[in-house]
Amino acid sequence: METKNILLVGVGGQGTITAAKLLTCGLMASGYDVKMSEIHGMSQRGGSVSSQVRYGSNVQSPVIEAGTADIIVAFEKMEAMRYINYLKQDGKVIVNDKEIWPMPVIIGKEKYHPDIIGELKKLADVTVMNASKLAVDLGNEKVTNVILLGAIIKAMGLDHIDWDKIIQDNVKEKFVKLNQIAIRKGMDLIQP
Repeated sequence: METKNILLVGVGGQGTITAAKLLTCGLMASGYDVKMSEIHGMSQRGGSVSSQVRYGSNVQSPVIEAGTADIIVAFEKMEAMRYINYLKQDGKVIVNDKEIWPMPVIIGKEKYHPDIIGELKKLADVTVMNASKLAVDLGNEKVTNVILLGAIIKAMGLDHIDWDKIIQDNVKEKFVKLNQIAIRKGMDLIQP
């Protein structure tokens, strides 16, 4: 099997790395060779964060090169634009319709682009969802990352893996059921 490249991008504190780790656990349990790397922008909440997951029958490197990502999943809109050059020509982008202003915008030195989604749609096949609102509707905004993980799973055709077990084995017991519901919610948002 050829190597597939998944790039998860967001802002510190959104659970980007946790989603990548759950994805990696599921892929490994299913027998794939998997490599994962993560890059933290600032060491505090609010900095740019990316996680790269590569899987296949024989993966040589954990690093996704520009122009080779099969899918980019952005937990925040501006992060999708920041990493769009990593997407391969026929790749897909899933964007959480969420704005988190970086410090230059907060202090008034820069402006947050008013139509990031529109700009992204000029460049790629983009699916927009409000995973953050769905997570709030489920009772906990912290499962936004797991909803987006469910979207990745469906978009990449990985729904044959026992994700309920992966959640059960890797999430605190009191949050297992909520995360299992969240992952299915994310899968339901993607049309095959």
